[in-house]
Amino acid sequence: MNPRTRHKLLFVGDVMLGRLVNDLLKHEPSEYVWGDTLPLFEQADWRGCNLECVISDFGSPWSETPKTFHFRSAAKNIAVLKAAGIDAVSLANNHSLDFGHDAMLDMLRLLDDAGIAHSGAGSNLVAAADPAIMKVNGLRIGWLSFTDNQSEWEATPEKGGVFYVPVDVRDERSVKLFELVRYTRQRVNLLIVAAHWGGNWGYSAPPKHVEFGRALVTAGADIVFGHSPHVFRGIEIHQGRPIIYSAGDFIDDYAVDPIERNDRSFIFVVETEGGAPSRLQLRPTVIRDFQARVAQDSEAELIGRKMTKLCAALDTEVSWDAEENCFTIDIQQDGRGSNKPASARHSSKGGLLLPR
Repeated sequence: MNPRTRHKLLFVGDVMLGRLVNDLLKHEPSEYVWGDTLPLFEQADWRGCNLECVISDFGSPWSETPKTFHFRSAAKNIAVLKAAGIDAVSLANNHSLDFGHDAMLDMLRLLDDAGIAHSGAGSNLVAAADPAIMKVNGLRIGWLSFTDNQSEWEATPEKGGVFYVPVDVRDERSVKLFELVRYTRQRVNLLIVAAHWGGNWGYSAPPKHVEFGRALVTAGADIVFGHSPHVFRGIEIHQGRPIIYSAGDFIDDYAVDPIERNDRSFIFVVETEGGAPSRLQLRPTVIRDFQARVAQDSEAELIGRKMTKLCAALDTEVSWDAEENCFTIDIQQDGRGSNKPASARHSSKGGLLLPR
């Protein structure tokens, strides 16, 4: 495989288009929720996010087990994802079955019809675990999604659901995930693993997430794209590969916690050279009036300063790029601990969850 030399891959965290956002979209255009961030999406070669709702006109709120929040957006709002040029969404999360299996399967059809790749949910375990593979300007990208949320939604060989994997490197399901990562990495130039893990709050990555994220990289993940917490977390460079422990919230209607500030996040742009991650750009964002906006002036500096501190705790250096007007991380930086160039990668074949 001979990918084009340079690519820009854009990531944003949770995109929740239900409840008040869905009501707003009844009279606002599809582009509204992206605010003034759309030019940044247009500059990327590829764009991915975690879709924190089900998109469908079918179904009724999940009631088989206790659940407080149910997020659904109208089928027409698939156009919202298309407006930003979203190439792939993660569906392994705690909202894909909020309105039952029929709504989830309808969402899969809508995404397929729109040409938007997806991973993490399906009609059975094989379908839910199946990585999406896309070719973007000569670069063959793999997109694999799992979650440790909502265990009752775990897909099985006979039942649809989400690709559920406990964040425990010793669990049998985790071992199979690592096998799937190794196998998929052989088929692509660059592999992204989307992890919807942990609870809603806390700026520090739990030790088990650090252990698991590093294990994913060792197995072959080139980018670990974490989400689920409502706030962003620090970024670690392990074996020359970025681990984004939490991308935070990008679009939603949530009440804002005055301490943890779940309305603040980033647009993450990973630049690659020859198929390998080389630099990460971080553009601070804020949610206002149910839309994403580029943070400005002192607020942008405050958000960036918080991320810089969180990254320092993971031995990752962050610098201000005045020319690009963003914060940057040199992914191939030399440093202490795990910030070292990639070495030998595992390449053994996978086991029971191989893609179809």
